[in-house]
Amino acid sequence: MAESNCTLVTEFSLTGFTGDPVTQVTLFLMFLLIYLVTILGNLGVIVLIRASPQLHSPMYYFLGNLAFVDLCSSTVITPKVLVDFISDKKGIAYAGCVAQVFIFDLFGMTECFLLAMMAYDRYVAICHPLVYPLVMSPKWCFQLVTGSYLVGLTNGMGQTISMSSLSFCGSRIIDLFFCDISPLISLSTSDTTLSHIILRTSASLFGVSSSLVVLVSYVAIISAILSISSAEGKRKAFSTCASHLTTVSIFYGTSCFMYLKPSSDSSREDKWAAVLYTVVTPMLNPLIYSLRNKEVKEALMRLTKIK
Repeated sequence: MAESNCTLVTEFSLTGFTGDPVTQVTLFLMFLLIYLVTILGNLGVIVLIRASPQLHSPMYYFLGNLAFVDLCSSTVITPKVLVDFISDKKGIAYAGCVAQVFIFDLFGMTECFLLAMMAYDRYVAICHPLVYPLVMSPKWCFQLVTGSYLVGLTNGMGQTISMSSLSFCGSRIIDLFFCDISPLISLSTSDTTLSHIILRTSASLFGVSSSLVVLVSYVAIISAILSISSAEGKRKAFSTCASHLTTVSIFYGTSCFMYLKPSSDSSREDKWAAVLYTVVTPMLNPLIYSLRNKEVKEALMRLTKIK
């Protein structure tokens, strides 16, 4: 009977970060700067890879797709956050919330698998260099990237189905700055069994499998590097995967803190962990590959050199 009297929700309210006007202006400028760097950095990586023949290799093919995914995942979150900073009403329509859940979960899981594929690429390059051109063929790389997007699409559709099965009759306040499936499940007044099953299955099947690919690849990589006799050889081998290892550490570190940490009474830490995961990480990835990667810096110098 309670569910039959439920009024369909048309809008959610996002709490954001603070109600202080001065702090909101400061945060607006900070988030705007981060977003501009994210856009310019990731677009720059995509353009540089396409314009530089020396970067037409599997590793940079994956990196170009990673930059595209970071661009999309950041764009589905940050512009709405910026609008909320200068708006008195921090609301989001139900349809917009569904779209945000779908797109963010699509690109979030796609990034997990792209990072896993990049770890596999580094494993083949370091542990089996003689067969690297044969194993990492253009056709196989295309299939790996396509598979990553399909897994992301499956995850996005699953979370959207999960949300569509929920009813919201009580509080409509999401204690976050964007729509995420976990707080939405907590807000629901209906049976959340299906939503929990979908969420846990997705995390177990997709998240754990991509993490295992990264872990196994780097165990083999580290073992191969340690077996190299010369210090110079070790340095060169490690330098080929240092940027990716840094990116993986930031991405998985922040995402694990966000989704696997025990729930607490205070959500302040959760919000700032979500900022690192959704806003800061997409900005850092192109910077890491630009500052730490010799080939990228050389390609940029060639492209910008005035003849």
